[in-house]
Amino acid sequence: MKTSVLGGGPAGLYFAISMKLRDANHDITVYERNKFDDTFGWGVVLSDETMNNFDDNDPVSGEMIRSNFAYWDDVKVVRGDETMTSGGHGFCGIGRKRLLILLQERARELGVKLEFEVDINDARINELKDSSDLLVASDGLNSRTRSLYKDQFKPEIDTRKNHFVWLGTRQKFDDAFTFLFEKTEHGWIWAHAYQFDDEYATFIVECGPEVYEAFGFNQLSQQEGIALCEKIFEKHLGGHSLLTNANHIRGSAWIRFPRVTCENWHHDNVVLLGDASATAHFSIGSGSKLGMESAIALADQLHQGKPLADALQDYQDERKLQVLRITSSARNSTQWFEEVERYLELEMMQFNYSLLTRSQRISHENLGLRDAKWLAEAESWFQREAGSNSLRRPMFAPYKLRGMKLENRIVVSPMAQYKAKDGMPNYWHLTHYGERAKGGAGLVFTEMLCVSPEGRITPGCPGLYTPQHVAFWGELVQFVHEETPAKICAQIGHAGRKGSTRLGWEGIDQPLDEGNWPLMSASAIPLQEGNQTPKEMDRADMDMVRDQFVAAVKAADEAGFDMIEMHAAHGYLLASFISPITNTRIDEYGGTIENRMRFPLEVLHAMRKVWPEDKPMSVRISAHDWMGEAGVNSEDAVTIARMLKEAGADAINTSSGQTSKEEQPVYGRMFQVPFSDQVRNDVHVPTMVAGNIYEPDHVNSILMAGRADLVLLARPHLANPYWTLHAAVELGDTEQAWPAPYEGGRRQADVLAERAREMA
Repeated sequence: MKTSVLGGGPAGLYFAISMKLRDANHDITVYERNKFDDTFGWGVVLSDETMNNFDDNDPVSGEMIRSNFAYWDDVKVVRGDETMTSGGHGFCGIGRKRLLILLQERARELGVKLEFEVDINDARINELKDSSDLLVASDGLNSRTRSLYKDQFKPEIDTRKNHFVWLGTRQKFDDAFTFLFEKTEHGWIWAHAYQFDDEYATFIVECGPEVYEAFGFNQLSQQEGIALCEKIFEKHLGGHSLLTNANHIRGSAWIRFPRVTCENWHHDNVVLLGDASATAHFSIGSGSKLGMESAIALADQLHQGKPLADALQDYQDERKLQVLRITSSARNSTQWFEEVERYLELEMMQFNYSLLTRSQRISHENLGLRDAKWLAEAESWFQREAGSNSLRRPMFAPYKLRGMKLENRIVVSPMAQYKAKDGMPNYWHLTHYGERAKGGAGLVFTEMLCVSPEGRITPGCPGLYTPQHVAFWGELVQFVHEETPAKICAQIGHAGRKGSTRLGWEGIDQPLDEGNWPLMSASAIPLQEGNQTPKEMDRADMDMVRDQFVAAVKAADEAGFDMIEMHAAHGYLLASFISPITNTRIDEYGGTIENRMRFPLEVLHAMRKVWPEDKPMSVRISAHDWMGEAGVNSEDAVTIARMLKEAGADAINTSSGQTSKEEQPVYGRMFQVPFSDQVRNDVHVPTMVAGNIYEPDHVNSILMAGRADLVLLARPHLANPYWTLHAAVELGDTEQAWPAPYEGGRRQADVLAERAREMA
């Protein structure tokens, strides 16, 4: 196969090497526009795992690279005068120039032709495409090939907001990968520093746009900018200068990171490789790793005896998903640094933990494998902050809201059961909620208890609007209090335009075949075609609904509930006022976010007024409508949460979506946690969060990093009412209490779990 490779970076060179290793007869030429020793940046970071992959592919170049490594095991975080170090991270660095020269030597040794200082314009790209069996475009994040065939590759380039400059220094950072955070007169600025050989270390300076502009970096010459950075980080540089690749970088050298993704990675006989196809932010150090591992995968697919088109498609199918996982983690890390001032107010232990887990690739238990001593200290700190001397995981730390004290941070999320008759709960509810209270969770939510018959979602939804309802819920609350340490919360709401629909398993959100009741909402907009058009509420309707909420609150107190939640999410009645998707009013209850919040805040004030002072109250919100710019977004959620906090909400339950059938949600593991994180740390209000959280590891990571105060699990508790008890067993936690009649089961579970751990 005659192959032309555009770009002599690590990805292009390693692909050429990998191809020659599989078939020495390949005719491969690498074209590079720079000189052989020109390079941008200073060091390259690779993990132990990545190096093992390289060793399997080519032991010769693997050993060449290893022999030039600087190794470190620790990550050091310095914030002002505070320093904290954790170990077990297993990274290694090599100078980028040295890496390129080693790969060039290996490529030549295998018969790869290398041509430097070649100007590859559009005409030359087309010429090489026509004269080659395969054209590999590894020509970087500013890929000319990708631009030439943009209609085929369909790239998206998201230029991130922070500014950074890639520098070097002779100061030693050989003991750890080091993050340096300095507070200046213009705000925070920080550096990512690591050693990559005996003489040099990489020193990347980064800051937000406000700090960048306040310092005037965009108006300074390159040397003036470097001198200013030297002054800011003077105490960390030990008298050494900051250095730049002056012959390549013009001006101030500051740039903003372009996050590149492409819908397609190949077109005809052209394939994208490395940064040309996808970029990963430098804060997780995976750009070269991704490119070189993709080079291996592409070479493998090209040697499976398939037609070229099939090989390229299979390469894309196989590798794109793997790259997406890494680039998604890189996106999380990028965003963490863009919002770092939100976390800089955290205690040093929590700030350090948040930094280490910023990408969501490193979990709580994984940190324990890396540095058990450090994690134990972190867990002990978390327990002390919670008022406990326990050494248990964060999920088992106590929590207090007003006068309510929870045994742990696990919450059974509200989940509709559709088993009531005419609003009346029954033995199903007693069994369902009783079992989950016995299962070890600190707090159990009811499903939404409707404030009126017309406020029900379906005929199977329970209410809290008759004496019979109050009596039944009182019996349930009494059982929970007498037989378990759990507390129980009544979620109170009104379905609004989403009412008068079928049971969940009979056609969710579909109108009833018969027996429909009239609906009301903020505006006269039906949920979807075929559903009833609600009445736009007038002032009399608002007064009636407000009073119904107040009556339900009084009923919840009479029944003995420990806590209540006002449901103002998911497109139900109160939420319909908050979102501009469902509120098109032109009076004082529509338009601005202040106007749209007017009625929900009125209801909240009225509820709080009749709810006992020592009992907490939360509000569930949709922190994002998933409707692009048209709906509520995370910035709006901060404003909404701040208003609710000022009106008396003790905690915000950050959910999302379900406002419109046209929503386009972005799901994933713990997908709603960023909303909770933003609300909690910007508004300084306790938050609860749910959303594809299903492992103890998820819960502990969320809590320890300060991204929420309580964690709600829905489907896991449907599958296993005793999720919390079993999680304790899984974690080797023998302090978790079980109901006395189940003690024999606990002992057996602990023995079997310990035996499994020993075998593992």
